[in-house]
Amino acid sequence: MSRFSDSPVFLSAMSAANALGAGWDEVATNLFAGDRRGLGSAVVIADGRTVPVGALSFELAALPVALSQWESRNNRLILHCLQPLMSAIESAKEKFGANRVGAVIGTSTSGISCSEAAVAQFATQKQWPDGFTLSRQELGDPAAFVAEITGIAGPYYGISTACTSGAKALASAARLLRAGMCDAVIAGGVDTLCNLTLNGFSVLDSIAPTRCNPFSTNRNGISIGEGGALFLVTRDEAPIRLAGYGESADAHHLSAPDPEGTGAKAAIAEALDLARISARDISYLNLHGTATRLNDAMESAVTHSVFGDDLLCSSTKGMTGHMLGAAGSNEAAFVAMALQRGEAPPHIWDGERDVALSPLNFADRLGERVEGRYMMSCSYAFGGNNTALILARS
Repeated sequence: MSRFSDSPVFLSAMSAANALGAGWDEVATNLFAGDRRGLGSAVVIADGRTVPVGALSFELAALPVALSQWESRNNRLILHCLQPLMSAIESAKEKFGANRVGAVIGTSTSGISCSEAAVAQFATQKQWPDGFTLSRQELGDPAAFVAEITGIAGPYYGISTACTSGAKALASAARLLRAGMCDAVIAGGVDTLCNLTLNGFSVLDSIAPTRCNPFSTNRNGISIGEGGALFLVTRDEAPIRLAGYGESADAHHLSAPDPEGTGAKAAIAEALDLARISARDISYLNLHGTATRLNDAMESAVTHSVFGDDLLCSSTKGMTGHMLGAAGSNEAAFVAMALQRGEAPPHIWDGERDVALSPLNFADRLGERVEGRYMMSCSYAFGGNNTALILARS
């Protein structure tokens, strides 16, 4: 057993960018203001419908010429999210050595939008774009790009478990630290919009024609978004601690959640056990809250079963859309922001409760104060993959 197996794990540096803003402070300001402008963009999908998307609210800078072989929209966003962490990463390399700094990056799209454009060009011109390589769409490409930019020499790899990818990256980072394999890990998730996911969810009849409406009786599907949130995870004490994490798999269905929520409950229980706290110690819960009929039904039942109907909770996807492989890390960032501010991110919806769902205590008024030390975020993905994270004030 590693001598670090019981060591506390901290989020030493943090960054986030999505439809709410280009950086941590802007995202936090618009999050707690309940700003829905991020879901104001729209795209036309293959079936001819125009649907809202949570597109980035800013333009991404081009990659430097020296990195041009890595060109993809996803890698541009990774570079953007890495910038606020670079000083801390350099300090970690100097303190521990580059071979003791690793990276775990979650994604579900990687650079596949580049492949979509390349295939479209080949179909009309019978020629691939200059410099195009399929490696940009590989699911390990984001982690390799992070290693290239930062000069780390520790273990690096990608995680792609659909909508839990970014959350599982943080849990994996903690395990690397506790196993003694790393002293610092760059972890999180980054996903960008592409036609594959938009049209894929449309084929599943899961795309809402209007802004998503989590837990409402009028909910009719998800809105897709894009974003990135990255963290430097270390054993060095910092204000926000990764106190617990839990993971499970339902083995129930390729896309539908287990209606009993057995796996979801198991992930929550594991996170609570690792944090050495009980359900009543959690003061706020960020819900997965996709606004699909099946997810919201399962999640409300599980949440009510474990926490009752008093725990303040919210789904933030009504402001950002569902960021897929980056959802778990961005929503962990939202929980960290909530701990910093002592305030719950608002639940933005139409206020029409579905009486068929188990009752929950939604933070649907702006400025609701939360003073507890522990907060949780839950993510549930295709394939029945479940992840729960608990963050705490140090």
